[in-house]
Amino acid sequence: MEDFVPSLNSLVKYSTPVLVSVAGKNTGEKKDAQAKQQVRVNSPGRQEKMITQEILQQNLPPKEYRLKNGQLWVQTVLSTPATRIEVVQLQQELDKRLLSRGARETGICPIREELYEQCFDELIRQITIDCSQRGLLLVKYEFNIQQFLSSKRIQKLIEFIQNPI
Repeated sequence: MEDFVPSLNSLVKYSTPVLVSVAGKNTGEKKDAQAKQQVRVNSPGRQEKMITQEILQQNLPPKEYRLKNGQLWVQTVLSTPATRIEVVQLQQELDKRLLSRGARETGICPIREELYEQCFDELIRQITIDCSQRGLLLVKYEFNIQQFLSSKRIQKLIEFIQNPI
C-alpha cells in the first residue's frame, strides 16, 4: 500500500482503505465483508446497526481508488460515534480550511459551499450513528436545501441572460 494515497481533502471521516481487487481479480475481501454482515443481521440486537450502516452507505457512498497497477481500494465512512473532542476538531478544521482556501465570507462562494457541504455530511454521519431516524431527516433536509439552491442559481442565471449588464 506504499503508493496508495487516499483522499485527505474531505471533512467526512472514512475508514482505512481495503483492497478489493487486483487487476480485475476479486481478493475476496468484499465477499468476506458481506458474509460478516449477513451474520451480524441475524445476531440479536444488530439489526439497528445494520440499518444505520445502510443509511450511511446510501448517503455517503464508499470511495474507490484504482491504482496504476490495477488494484482497487475501497473506503467506507466510519461507523464509530464521534466524541465531543472530534466535533470541536471538525469545527476547527472547517475554519482552518475556509481560511487556507480563501473562502469568501459573504456572497456566493463555491469553496465555502463545498466545505460546508462536507461538514454537513460529517454531521449527518455522526448523527446517523447515534440515531438513524435523525440522520435520515437530515439527509432529506440536505436534499431539499440543495434543490432550493439549484433553483436559485438557475433563476439568477435566467435573470442575467434576460437582463445583461
